[in-house]
Amino acid sequence: MAEESTGGLFNGLSSAPDENEYPSGFPQSICDDVPHVKYLCSNCNNVLNKARQTLCGHRYCLACLNWLMRNNKNPVCKKCKEDDPSTVSEESILTSEHFYSDAAINKEISELKVHCANQGCNWKNTLKHYEDHQSQCDYELIPCNIGCGHMVIRKMLANHLEKGCANNMVVCKKCTRKIRQAEFQKHICESSPVKERKPTKAETREKNRQLTNMKNKDLCRFAEAGCTFKGSKEKIKEHEQSALVLHMGLLLQVFHNIKTSLLSDLGSEDVNEAQVSGMQVKIKRLEDTLQSLRIQGAMEMNGEDLEVDSFTEPSVFHGDQKQGQELEECRKKLAELEQKIQVYENIVTVLNREVEKTQLTLAAFECQNRNDQESIKDLELKVTEQQRQLALKDIAISSLHLRIASLEQATFDGTFIWKISELSRKMQEAAAGRGSSLYSPAFYTGKYGYKVCMRLYLNGDGGGKGTHISLFFVVMRGEYDALLLWPFKHKVTFFLMDQNHREHVIDAFRPDLSSTSFQRPVKEMNVASGCPLFFPLSRLHSPKHAYCKDDTLFVKCIVDVTP
Repeated sequence: MAEESTGGLFNGLSSAPDENEYPSGFPQSICDDVPHVKYLCSNCNNVLNKARQTLCGHRYCLACLNWLMRNNKNPVCKKCKEDDPSTVSEESILTSEHFYSDAAINKEISELKVHCANQGCNWKNTLKHYEDHQSQCDYELIPCNIGCGHMVIRKMLANHLEKGCANNMVVCKKCTRKIRQAEFQKHICESSPVKERKPTKAETREKNRQLTNMKNKDLCRFAEAGCTFKGSKEKIKEHEQSALVLHMGLLLQVFHNIKTSLLSDLGSEDVNEAQVSGMQVKIKRLEDTLQSLRIQGAMEMNGEDLEVDSFTEPSVFHGDQKQGQELEECRKKLAELEQKIQVYENIVTVLNREVEKTQLTLAAFECQNRNDQESIKDLELKVTEQQRQLALKDIAISSLHLRIASLEQATFDGTFIWKISELSRKMQEAAAGRGSSLYSPAFYTGKYGYKVCMRLYLNGDGGGKGTHISLFFVVMRGEYDALLLWPFKHKVTFFLMDQNHREHVIDAFRPDLSSTSFQRPVKEMNVASGCPLFFPLSRLHSPKHAYCKDDTLFVKCIVDVTP
């Protein structure tokens, strides 16, 4: 199945999309050192951008995977097919479930040493700062933001707009000639309009070709601000949603260029409404003065002797020509300022819209974050409850283990052999007053009989303390005590086993029926009763007998259960 599906990937389709189809990996040329092969995309062979690892173990840029899955049916990993076609399997098919984000390799790639590839730029840093630098590098080639088609170095864009942009032209209303704004003030109209040159056939064909290309691909809404992205309407929409920061930077750059141009034209540091208003007042005053002069001249020509006190100042009459020139220059300046202010207002409008979108996005993120925090709190409460339940279960399991261990060692015929290992250590502890006594596991006189155990003092107890081993019998509370006869009256016999089978030490006693030690237990166990002088410590290591062998002692107890 995997072999049949590979045809869709390599049958007439390129492994990379057209220009600006997606943001591919970073070029290897920007790296200071040759990048390791593990940092390269299996599709575009560039340094991985948002690395993703597939189930077959190869790495791709996220955009490369999206493009391959969008343009191919059941695409197969390119590396698997190139390395060994026989290894192609279900895991080699590229689907959204068959790859995951490779955080480790992304972190390594972000720390690669890189430099700017733009000629003349000396910027050097790590790859994680590369995209931020590219969005504002002064040496990057960008298209003219008013669409003349020229690629311009970003820092030269203002100079290009002022002096070299073909679209930055002003049409003279008198002679209909197109003139650059920088030359418009020096322009002198000719007597007849200048006819525009008809384009040649080659120019016409080139223009038609450009129009055809423009129809096939749409431009980003921010193309006039310097964005070079092209693509279908759906891709344009995805691009505008993901490139918000880039667009904001481009718009701020355009605003900076316009402000610089305004400052250059006015010869001052600030451009504001007060200056424009002052210019308009000055032009109004000059227009009123010129109109007054015209009225004065007309009155003199008609011989009328009228008094016009407000227009008799010598400076006004002699400055007629000068004021007319000044008025014309002010009008031109005002027209240019109004045009640039209009552009500025448009840019501010676009920025406001983007800011509103950003605020809405942030509000949505904050709402989502609150919901996530509530979910996290709920999950933390559930985890705490589960941990409590696990702790209770651990306690119950430990109790069951102890019960099972005791049941595995228990006997039900009244006979029990107790193995005491590590005897030397335990005797030292008993002599030092630590752990003076030991209890044997519980055993039973019958399936439903008495529950009993032994208690041993290795350093003696009572009259045998320090000289003898003391051994006692303990009656414990059992499950069937209500069915048994009380007080306990069965004979008890103790044995210290000679491991050479020569001479066992034996001691026996019958219960004192008046003692509380043999009444029905009301607690877990009764007071121990038995033989405080059971065995002298001096005979424990007798060479004739093997009571202690391999640091181990065996004690046996027999309860006579016959009626």
